[in-house]
Amino acid sequence: MKILVRNLARTTTEASLKTLFEAHGVVQSCNLVLDKQTGESKGFGFVEMPKQGDAKAAIKNLNGKDIDGSKIRVKKAEPTQDSKNSSDSQSND
Repeated sequence: MKILVRNLARTTTEASLKTLFEAHGVVQSCNLVLDKQTGESKGFGFVEMPKQGDAKAAIKNLNGKDIDGSKIRVKKAEPTQDSKNSSDSQSND
């Protein structure tokens, strides 16, 4: 399950975000969204967890938690329009 993590402190690193989620299960991938100009965090990122139960537990336990001075918001990432279109065309086979 892909998870969206918002309202991250600019000082939060990918490594610390991964560690935070690993307390709830296996983390498949973790990436912060960076500003192309400055290379600094834009304050949000994505975490992918292969087990849905672990992902749901992480969302429940981490949403609203204070991390590095910011109250983070954690929820299931919604598919982008592009991935919706590609999955729609695949399901019509």
